[in-house]
Amino acid sequence: MKRTEIVSVFQKRAFGLALTIGAASFVMAQQKVNISGNVKDANGGIGYSSVTFKNTQNAQFSDAVLADVDGNYKLDLVPGNYDVTIEAVDYKKFTKTVAITKAGAIAPFVITSDGKANLNNTTDIQGVVITAASTKPYKVELDKRTYDPSQDIVSKGGSLQDVLSNVPSVEVDTDGTVSMRGSSNVRFLINGKPSALLGIDDGANALQSIPADQIERIEVITNPSSKFEASGTAGILNIILKKNKKAGFNGSVTGTLGYLPQTNLNTNLSWRKGDLTVFVNGGGGYRESKNTNRNNVNYENNGINLLSNRNSESITESQNENYNASTGLIYDITEKTSVNASGTVRTFAHDSKGYTNTFESLFSGGSDFTQRLNTGRSTNLAFQGDLGLDHKFDDNGQNISFSLSLQRNGSNNFTGIDETKNGAFNLSNIVNQKTVNKNIIGKIDYELPIGEYSFLSAGYRLDVNENDYNNMVQESTSGNSDLRYLGLYSYTANYKEMFNAFYLQFKSKIGKLGYQVGLRDEQSNITIDYHNLQGTDPVDNRKKNYNNLFPSIFLSYELSKDNQFLVNYSRRIDRPRSFFMIPNPNYNNNLNIFDGNIDLNPSYVDSYEFGYSISKNKFTINPTIYFRHETDNVNLIAYSRIENINGQPQNVIHSKPVNVGTNDRYGMEVNFNWDATKWLKFLGNVDVFGYNTSGEFFDPNLMTKPLSFDGEGVSVRSRLTSTFKLDKTLSFQVQGFYRGPQNTASQERKPMYAINFGASKTILSGNGTISLNIQDVFNTRAMRNMNFSDGFTSENYMQWQPRQFAVSFTYKFKQGEKVEQPKRKKDINANDTGGDEQGPM
Repeated sequence: MKRTEIVSVFQKRAFGLALTIGAASFVMAQQKVNISGNVKDANGGIGYSSVTFKNTQNAQFSDAVLADVDGNYKLDLVPGNYDVTIEAVDYKKFTKTVAITKAGAIAPFVITSDGKANLNNTTDIQGVVITAASTKPYKVELDKRTYDPSQDIVSKGGSLQDVLSNVPSVEVDTDGTVSMRGSSNVRFLINGKPSALLGIDDGANALQSIPADQIERIEVITNPSSKFEASGTAGILNIILKKNKKAGFNGSVTGTLGYLPQTNLNTNLSWRKGDLTVFVNGGGGYRESKNTNRNNVNYENNGINLLSNRNSESITESQNENYNASTGLIYDITEKTSVNASGTVRTFAHDSKGYTNTFESLFSGGSDFTQRLNTGRSTNLAFQGDLGLDHKFDDNGQNISFSLSLQRNGSNNFTGIDETKNGAFNLSNIVNQKTVNKNIIGKIDYELPIGEYSFLSAGYRLDVNENDYNNMVQESTSGNSDLRYLGLYSYTANYKEMFNAFYLQFKSKIGKLGYQVGLRDEQSNITIDYHNLQGTDPVDNRKKNYNNLFPSIFLSYELSKDNQFLVNYSRRIDRPRSFFMIPNPNYNNNLNIFDGNIDLNPSYVDSYEFGYSISKNKFTINPTIYFRHETDNVNLIAYSRIENINGQPQNVIHSKPVNVGTNDRYGMEVNFNWDATKWLKFLGNVDVFGYNTSGEFFDPNLMTKPLSFDGEGVSVRSRLTSTFKLDKTLSFQVQGFYRGPQNTASQERKPMYAINFGASKTILSGNGTISLNIQDVFNTRAMRNMNFSDGFTSENYMQWQPRQFAVSFTYKFKQGEKVEQPKRKKDINANDTGGDEQGPM
């Protein structure tokens, strides 16, 4: 029975209510008075100044606030004496003692310029993240772009996958595959670290389990510096989850109801007082989906193939439940030392039922009709605990940080298959897959200022990752009704990898020229064990070791404030996924089998970018010219061979990852944001790119002739979001997406486009918001391609999710003034800003 009402989520897992009641106990009432003031210089107000009031008698009464764009601020304080500290970019630090006796305005604070441009503001290669609320959905920094999903109406009430579909430079395919500038080798980080929340091979399910309402921003890093880990040849997506810094008790609750049936309930809660901040986030949801696949294969009459054509259609309907909860704290032990700790648990369950109808025509003139009915059940449970310590040696920027992350992710997958051929029972399969991933990440980061404009950074990181696979396949056939194990596809495997990484980075400034150079060394040690029940090709303690250097260079030249040229280079690595290196890892369809390749090696990319950025009050544009050269490129080969299935010869298609050839990509990407009028805004992304792939693969044991991967051409990707604000409370949003065709010798990929719509209405004096969104209005988001292989060609169609509707309601309560931690130290492990100055390696 389908569960389509939001009440089912409330009854089963009432996360929002439980978390709200629990967090309410944090509230501590104090007799406070409301004060207001202003920070200014000789020319007027100083926007976004950090103002800290430290109570001289009781630190618990201390508080902080971030001034608005005009330098105005307000907050509630217990009457008493306070040491006031004010810090602002390009201004000298200001301190003064004041007495707060009653409510009302206090005298303005007048601060003075430091007389020089601040490197961290204009030429810091790491980028500066301002935590003040912005009217722009994204901002351009020197080595990344920061996207704010709070203004994204079309993904309200959705998931991380929905948000990523709207992020400039990022593309989400119909099956949930995420790519940047055409490459799917994207490295995901959550709060600056790899995370068990995204699993090993969970794909779209993991992306859908993180609610959009819990995402504060997304950092798109197309060319990371040496301070980041070298994995991810396409770049890094750093997902920053919400950690509210507003004084007192704050929070929000969002509920969503949609069709195809979906329900969600999520909450974000926080409590801040003095030196302690506590946050609690959680929620759950239910979603139904429908996946459609069509495949048409035409075989060559080469004397080997039995079939002339195989035409199949597969439709799978699924129900998905996901729940998550996280809590943590940040505590300032002293003015120079802070600790942070957090814990997260996430679970999801996926139930599916579907069929595959296959029509086969033989060269001999006969034909067959096969129907496969399949049921599936997947469950996943992930835990993550993080602990960090940050210490500041002085007020000049000398800092050190330590962090430790313990993670575990376990998945259980069941698939049942019943197949009939020409109306008679043919075979049944039962596939049970269990996967457990355990990960330990430890790191140390150190920063040392040298002189007035220079910084030296150094760090070490240890990653210990272990994956255990247990895959059991049973089969019964018309000739033997007893279930028996298929020994070749039933196996246990263990994959261990340990990375040791060291980096050294130096940045400085000469006049208007800022520069940063870095070098990273990564030592990789991998061990694989594999044994199948058939006893063939066992693998015992197979080792693969790499030691690579990864340099990076960043240059910036500032023509004027918010107007600069950027040039950078970095070298990256694409390590094969553990799943790709396990022999015979997949058996859900005996006619299409994915084979792993234990001899697969990493790919390497040299990445170059030349960009320009200019930002004005109403317009920001960031054109970037890029070039990427990849060697030992990983491609999937496909080949057909005759195999005995249930006593009958059949054409079976195998696919396998191999290292072959090179892949060059070059192009110009333009990101822009334009506030055309008070009621009309545009956010756009256009990427015109060329590609040149080369390489040839031939294995006489698998194919009769070489398979070419040569191809070149030009294509385009574009996205435009238009937001119409009819009044202060009502907005509409229309988003269009287009991906142009792309061809190589082995594949032709057809163009794809989609239109999304959203509307948002603010109610209840600004505390409530009702949102409506329609994903894929015209139901056109589907992937189509042609594949050319030895002995056959295939035409494929896939639609992962048809058109969807959703309505959501968000309620915010006790919204205090925004607070930014004073610049006493860089809270690296807490990743409050999430920038790479926060230490993700």
